[in-house]
Amino acid sequence: MQDTIEKKYTFKDFTSDQEVRWCPGCDDYVILRAMQKALPEMGVKREDVVFISGIGCSSRFPYYIDTYGMHTIHGRAAAVSSGVKMANPNLSVWMITGDGDSLAIGGNHFIHVLRRNLDLNIVLFNNEIYGLTKGQFSPTSLIGQKTRSSPYGNTQPPFHPGELALGAQARFFARLGGNSPKEMTQLFIDAHKFKGTSLIEILQNCPIFNDGCFKEVTDKAVREDKQMFLDHGKPMIFGKQRDKGIILNGLKLEVVTIGENGITEDDILVHDAKCKDNTLHYMLVKLQYPLATGIIRSFEEDTFEEREQMLTDEVQKNSKFSKVDDLFFSGETYEVS
Repeated sequence: MQDTIEKKYTFKDFTSDQEVRWCPGCDDYVILRAMQKALPEMGVKREDVVFISGIGCSSRFPYYIDTYGMHTIHGRAAAVSSGVKMANPNLSVWMITGDGDSLAIGGNHFIHVLRRNLDLNIVLFNNEIYGLTKGQFSPTSLIGQKTRSSPYGNTQPPFHPGELALGAQARFFARLGGNSPKEMTQLFIDAHKFKGTSLIEILQNCPIFNDGCFKEVTDKAVREDKQMFLDHGKPMIFGKQRDKGIILNGLKLEVVTIGENGITEDDILVHDAKCKDNTLHYMLVKLQYPLATGIIRSFEEDTFEEREQMLTDEVQKNSKFSKVDDLFFSGETYEVS
């Protein structure tokens, strides 16, 4: 656990002197400001925070946060983040990545960092396009999507980060639109508090190469009716009038209207983010209407570091060697003269 502090930081303490160079209107600005507002609430010394990124528009992030950080290589942010955390478990490590960086060349590292469950945090900027390299289709681009590298339409089915994450045994998965700064700030704080690997997918608009990619669910005019923000322990209710809800009908989630056909709030499913069985979490991840946002899964168990330490303690306890010399001079030895 990171050392707590007495000094009260503000977002300005986490704002670097570097010019922020993203395109006007990019949701990356929202994510950056939300993180700068969240960091002072985490109670961690600024010098104990590290941001690691790969390659892509999102990966400029470490330059704009006044903490330690590294801008690494394409797809390898998970490997470097893991090394940093194992070398100094007291650090608050944040991995900043995009859908191309983590789900294409970095796909192998991505699934295994989730599987291992190191105590670190991942923020995945998903804009369904390669932005930095000027608009090629990415692993999350939709079938039929016209891009610089698919002028007649993409023919490859997309990855859905939440499905991939739960398949890789992710213990914490959250999702949110890139235009929800207040909720995003709180999600970052909740992810920091979680013991294990946290993954937050941000549905991030790219105004240049994929403008409006999530507008059907994130536009302010429709998001209350098209999104369902989940809160652990509370009924799955959504809509501008708060009159829509989710029930389990056989093996499917079904949208119902409270007050119709005898449906009351007591009939609505209560969200359990902390359940070990991820069956319902997987169903929520796949749900298209409404789009489930907020913390979908948050189940804590032993981290990779804890399992490694338990194994080390057990080996040391049963070992006849207490130092390297004991090993060198054990058993048969010989001298060279």
